[in-house]
Amino acid sequence: MKEEYINLELVKNETSHRFEMTVEGYTAFIDYKEKNGKIWLIHTEAPKELEGRGAATAIIEKTLDYIEKNNYKLVPLCPLVVAYLKRHQEWLRIVDEGVTI
Repeated sequence: MKEEYINLELVKNETSHRFEMTVEGYTAFIDYKEKNGKIWLIHTEAPKELEGRGAATAIIEKTLDYIEKNNYKLVPLCPLVVAYLKRHQEWLRIVDEGVTI
């Protein structure tokens, strides 16, 4: 993760079902669904002002860390998250056993 993102807070916005991270006034987010100890990551989006700066990767990393620390199982539906998991297979440890990457 780029150093500029390390200290930024990840917010689990339970009202809008999004993990959010604000960078220089712009919010990157991942839509999620949560049920029975599982979190489905549905869609990742970073504003065009943050494109090419690693914001989407940073929020994915922070979200995976949150999922692991809070003992959830991951069901990745977002193509960007799936692509990240293929490149960083150490995170497969938190993927629900019924999911194939």
